[in-house]
Amino acid sequence: MIARLCGTLVETGADGAIVDVHGVGYLVHASNRTLDALGPLGGEVTLLTELQVREDGWTLFGFGSAGERETFRALTGVQGVGGRVALAILSVLGPEELAGAVSRGDKAMVARANGVGPKLAMRIVNELAGKLGNPALAGSAGAPAPRGGAAADALSALANLGFKPAEASAAVAAAHEELGTDATLDALVRLALRKAAK
Repeated sequence: MIARLCGTLVETGADGAIVDVHGVGYLVHASNRTLDALGPLGGEVTLLTELQVREDGWTLFGFGSAGERETFRALTGVQGVGGRVALAILSVLGPEELAGAVSRGDKAMVARANGVGPKLAMRIVNELAGKLGNPALAGSAGAPAPRGGAAADALSALANLGFKPAEASAAVAAAHEELGTDATLDALVRLALRKAAK
């Protein structure tokens, strides 16, 4: 099982990238969000991965965070959702947004992704209910964690440490509210970790 790749980004395309790891180029399929965050060609990248083995071949999927990979695994556990469809969904909705849509039963939001019709969207919402964390806990009074700047970086840091998207969002939102908008990334992460551990 290939669980992570660290190497040089040598090529990007519409639905994937090639990462050179000590002379071996790995084709990694990824969501648009992950591809957009990779940076320039020639730069060093680290991707969490999921290897799917089928009769007709092996496919490697890449993710920018543990939360995205866990959401991908949950999606591909739904009948009719393959790796490509799961990536299409994650290109339209981040893990937190998908968790929110599922908790609200918002099948129209899920159906915005390419290849997802109303019936499949309904199946996804029904089967993943209660399996993607509880976005209602995110932030005070249900407010999502602030986006952009140090708050976004703190959210990414907690996701990389293995926190579920809803847990990370709630902890970062609480820390951001307590520390204010001028909080440094270091302070936000430290306080968010303390709040998440409670």
